Amino acid sequence: MAERENRRGPRRDRDETPEFADRLVAINRVSKTVKGGKRFGFAALVVVGDQKGRVGFGKGKAKEVPEAIRKATESAKRAMIRIPLKEGRTLHHDIEGRHGAGRVVLRTAPEGTGIIAGGPMRAVFEMLGIKDVVSKSIGSQNPYNMIRATLDGLKKEASPRSVAQRRGKKVADILGHKDAAPEAETAEA
Repeated sequence: MAERENRRGPRRDRDETPEFADRLVAINRVSKTVKGGKRFGFAALVVVGDQKGRVGFGKGKAKEVPEAIRKATESAKRAMIRIPLKEGRTLHHDIEGRHGAGRVVLRTAPEGTGIIAGGPMRAVFEMLGIKDVVSKSIGSQNPYNMIRATLDGLKKEASPRSVAQRRGKKVADILGHKDAAPEAETAEA
């Protein structure tokens, strides 16, 4: 039995736990009406990230709170996405994200600004590792839709490297730095 486990490699859930941080965003008591009355359960919304550019969210339902949180965390780890960050602290450009009636505006910010965001959006930015951002939620205040709108906007972000690759150019050409061209020439010489 031990040999079989060794061939498969180490268990994944034990390896992943230390590198990810998670944040409980919302917990709701939900009820189901049955013949004998009402059955109560809990729904949890969790955001998980490595604080280095990866983030995901998940939801879980169970009869007890800890089990709902565990299910939501597992779901979030499976649904993680990678977002390119500028200097590891902010966004490359301003973005607008939408989901349902929820709309969010995310703006890049200079160093030292901090995270200017409300509730669920703040949790996403902290788990993603963004340190400077200005954001505004317009429309729905539902935490599920706010998180989905935020992630929709973040998915639209394009780093200069990805844009250059898509266009078949160099990063310096995309950024339009006048100083970058002579540096590239001296590096080649």
